[in-house]
Amino acid sequence: MNKETIVYSINVEDLQTVAKQELCRKLSPKEIAIVADKVGDYIDWQGAITAAIEDRLPAMVI
Repeated sequence: MNKETIVYSINVEDLQTVAKQELCRKLSPKEIAIVADKVGDYIDWQGAITAAIEDRLPAMVI
């Protein structure tokens, strides 16, 4: 697999779904840009990848 292949992504619909649940409204285009710029800073990528490896490849984890 190409090392540049995107494995997971979050789209504007995902942001709007959460905004509707949390704020009871949609985000404006400006708010989408602000959230999109920061959301990756709040995701524990190391933990998520480790958890997926341990969950799906338990026999291979040492």
